[in-house]
Amino acid sequence: MEGRMATNLAIDDVLLERARRIGNLRTKKETVTQALTEFIQRRRQREILKSLGTIEFRKGWDYKKDRRDRESSR
Repeated sequence: MEGRMATNLAIDDVLLERARRIGNLRTKKETVTQALTEFIQRRRQREILKSLGTIEFRKGWDYKKDRRDRESSR
């Protein structure tokens, strides 16, 4: 963990307990940390998905041939 910050939060007890059980986690701290980690991952994925269709690929690029070439060079 990079840094720690003592924080007091008013979190819905029922929601926190449901998340703890679903995540099979032992503590509230683990639950909140896991929830924040997953939140960040989802937001990053959303940004990646937004970029789909905006990347220009080489015309005529044969991805299957490229894959075969990479696999045969192993």
